[in-house]
Amino acid sequence: MNDSAVSLPWLVIRQDDNGNRYRVGRYATRAEAQKIADRLDSRGHKQLYWVERIGQNSDAGHN
Repeated sequence: MNDSAVSLPWLVIRQDDNGNRYRVGRYATRAEAQKIADRLDSRGHKQLYWVERIGQNSDAGHN
């Protein structure tokens, strides 16, 4: 794992209507990442947002 993965291990992931997944951002803490995911999710769009840790199974960590 490189230095950036160690210092920013938390990802916010977005999944669109077609099932495509995109990394929205990387964050130092789970709380910071969750705050961003919650803010994005509350906008009322159809996309799904969740937080996962780098190296975590992509199906784990959904809100």
